[in-house]
Amino acid sequence: MKTEVSVAASFISGLLSSSSSDSLTGDQLQIFTHTLTDALLEHYQHHWFPQAPCRGSGYRCLRINHKMDPLIGKAASAVGFTQEQLFSSLPLELTLWVDPYEVSYRIGEDGSTCVLYKSSPLRPKNFETLPLCKFCTCLKH
Repeated sequence: MKTEVSVAASFISGLLSSSSSDSLTGDQLQIFTHTLTDALLEHYQHHWFPQAPCRGSGYRCLRINHKMDPLIGKAASAVGFTQEQLFSSLPLELTLWVDPYEVSYRIGEDGSTCVLYKSSPLRPKNFETLPLCKFCTCLKH
């Protein structure tokens, strides 16, 4: 979970640092990333299911759709960044899925889904390959 959460927090921080509008200082970005990482780890603590990665996917989804995701907003307020500054620095429509073994995002409602991080679950040698969950497909998003 730590790897996936770190990838997600770094991605959001990267969007903020590359923004041409109100940007955060290096120290503010570091605090933002740390605060967001901690908030996500706490939020996902009882909603992380490596044996069924799709389970809880909606709960773990970070979403900006003309409304700021509360976890991103909380991390931004920790460094004095306002909602208005966030909206001017991030896409108006962003979906970020943070699932066991995969972190992916989509910008816009009709945008393509892009994978930021993907790994495979570790399996014992005698483990029979089965679908990770009955509702997952390769194009789940």
